[in-house]
Amino acid sequence: MTDPVKTYDAIIVGGGPAGATAAQTLAEAGASVLLIDKPGRIKPCGGAVPPKLIRAFKIPDSQIVARTQGARILAPSGLEVDMPIGEGYVGMVDREHFDEFLRERAAAAGAERRNGTFETFERDDQGAAIIVFSPSEAPDQTARARARVVIAADGARSKLAQQTVKGADKVKSVFAYHEIVRAPAAGSHSHYDPQRCDVYYDGRISPDFYGWVFPHGAVASVGTGSQVKGFSLRGAVKSLRESAGLADCEVVRREGAPLPYKPAPRWDNGRDVVLAGDAAGAVAPSSGEGIFYAMTSGQMAAEGALEFLATGQARALANVRKRFMKAHGKVFFILGIMQHFWYRNDQRRERFVKICADEDVQRLTWQGYMEKELVRRDPGAHARIFFKDMAHLLGLSPR
Repeated sequence: MTDPVKTYDAIIVGGGPAGATAAQTLAEAGASVLLIDKPGRIKPCGGAVPPKLIRAFKIPDSQIVARTQGARILAPSGLEVDMPIGEGYVGMVDREHFDEFLRERAAAAGAERRNGTFETFERDDQGAAIIVFSPSEAPDQTARARARVVIAADGARSKLAQQTVKGADKVKSVFAYHEIVRAPAAGSHSHYDPQRCDVYYDGRISPDFYGWVFPHGAVASVGTGSQVKGFSLRGAVKSLRESAGLADCEVVRREGAPLPYKPAPRWDNGRDVVLAGDAAGAVAPSSGEGIFYAMTSGQMAAEGALEFLATGQARALANVRKRFMKAHGKVFFILGIMQHFWYRNDQRRERFVKICADEDVQRLTWQGYMEKELVRRDPGAHARIFFKDMAHLLGLSPR
């Protein structure tokens, strides 16, 4: 009798940037891949993609909806600090279209796509992983698929991760909310700039994170986030739109979702499951940046899965987190310290914005962000920034 449950080399649950990148990487290597994604879900996201991501993952110009030339940082007092990039730009993508582009690219590489909702993780009589999901075309029914290896890329508070990986239910998250609004016509607005990202460090907008106004071509993302229970994100975004002069702009859509701010302590189950993207907590502290780290972790998870498929050694999956943290752990550590010290109250936020006016800070910030690595070539600048940070933190710097 034919087994009705189809077997794949890899099943990936979640088709965001992490899952789609993992599916493409595996399919291009010749693995049989099933990518299961819940349709209609768009993550609230500023949509910034640095040059390194655009190059490394071959993102075409058609997906770049805006090119920003710098940022404006705003303090609680109303102080504004401009941070021009200089050479180059930061690309902006619209997640509604960008994620689908990545899924289509994975399918073109050979991955099989299914729209559906993950339900449970099971094992058959031989101990193989079984993914149970509800197909979108028949949501009252369930389907099953067998996998030699599974990648959980179904977002923060991943249902699959919580069923399979110890400690996955303890990953802390900020809840993010944004509104996509029609952008003002070019030149018609005194404050909004379609080539600039505005970042608000203000306790009224977020008591422990920040607010943003990011251009997306014909539309703009206006959002904030917080882990403080009871804080009104919708009320904060309303205030942010008023502050930015965007209160009368038409709302195209509203989205909210949890956003992890620390990598999960473990990314694998020691057997045949590995995490990627938000499910793994691969989001930069302080900035909340996730697209680059999601795609990087998805690629690394796929590479670990390929090694596992070739060798049967579970340590190939355990090494995914080690590789990721070796490449990005120092940056995450520094950004975590920044968030801990500078986001605690408006007095510190005010000082933080003043620090952003420093030329050394701006230069090293953009160099690090654009290429996703710590800049080691200018130790003198790092020393100057350290002492300036300490002076601001201790209140020794003029206000």
